[in-house]
Amino acid sequence: MKELAKTYDPKGLEDRLYKKWEENGYFHAEVDRSKKPFTIVMPPPNITGQLHMGHALDNTMQDILIRYKRMQGYSALWQPGTDHAAIATEVKVIEHLKKQGIEKDDLGREGFLEKCWDWKEEYGTRIINQLKKMGSSADWERERFTMDEGCSKAVEEVFVKLYNEGYIYKGNRIINWCPVCQTSISDAEVEHEEQAGHFWHMKYEIVGEPGRFVTFATTRPETMLGDTAVAVNPKDERYQDIIG
Repeated sequence: MKELAKTYDPKGLEDRLYKKWEENGYFHAEVDRSKKPFTIVMPPPNITGQLHMGHALDNTMQDILIRYKRMQGYSALWQPGTDHAAIATEVKVIEHLKKQGIEKDDLGREGFLEKCWDWKEEYGTRIINQLKKMGSSADWERERFTMDEGCSKAVEEVFVKLYNEGYIYKGNRIINWCPVCQTSISDAEVEHEEQAGHFWHMKYEIVGEPGRFVTFATTRPETMLGDTAVAVNPKDERYQDIIG
């Protein structure tokens, strides 16, 4: 008689069980018109590193839902993938290269892109393996990367469509400009830092009334050169005679 282990060893059992699930195609969703379709597109994790607890929680909830729908008889597809993460990944690759004493500009465009693809292969594979370790029942036959040819073509088509319909346009706007990357970056990629500044009190002389001033306060005195007017509280009795 085989003796039952005193402690549960998940490694051997879980790996063997997951391999069986994959080999038998339990996660694959066939196009079946006799079944009602149900699809979840996995929010693709960024390849900037490895998964954290937030990813584990989010994907566990998706896995519970997709397994439940399979048991209900749906043709249930959980579409997996990873995201290139653009500048965020570029920053990680640059940091990785600097640790090796390599500067991005020394590699040239093609050389740097090659390093980025090497990074993608390493961390993209690591992320997928982590998802599998969690028992994620995604359809790995449909795995996608956001820079795959099909995905890139879809983005281009939508971009052109939105441009032709007037939803994408050029204009003069205040943007987040990175002097290191030499490009604009999104709000999501900006880290705001609170700093203790000085509150400057300044005053403008009222036209036609020498010696009478309107005092204002600002943390950015350098902007006064562009001032064209001063706003006051319309209920403040001190300024009733000069409003307008």
